[in-house]
Amino acid sequence: VQLQACGGGLMQAGESLRLSCAASGNVFSINVMGWYRQAPGKQRELVAEITSGGKTNYADSVKGRFAISRDNAENEMYLQMNTLKPEDTAVYYCKATIKIFAYWGQGTLVTVSS
Repeated sequence: VQLQACGGGLMQAGESLRLSCAASGNVFSINVMGWYRQAPGKQRELVAEITSGGKTNYADSVKGRFAISRDNAENEMYLQMNTLKPEDTAVYYCKATIKIFAYWGQGTLVTVSS
C-alpha cells in the first residue's frame, strides 16, 4: 500500500483546513486508516482513525473540531480540521493498517499561527 498525503499549509488560528490521503496498491485489504501528527520535539500521536466500516475514533484534543472521513470508492481519506489552534501545528501523517502491518505516507506540514 502506498499513501500520499497532501493539503498542509500555513494557517491562522480559527481557520479550517482539509487534509487528503490517497491510497494505492492493495487498498481492498485496508482495515483501519488514520491520521497521526508529530509536533517538534514530541512523539507522534494519533489524531483520528476510521475503520473500513466507518467507525471513528478521535484524540480528545481534536474532538468536536476535526472530522475524519473515508471514500472507499476513491481510495481516499480526509481530515477536516476546523477551529485550528497553534497547538495543532505538526507534521501530519496518514496511516493504513492491514492486519498487523502498518503503512505510512509522507507527512504534510500544518502550521497554525496565533
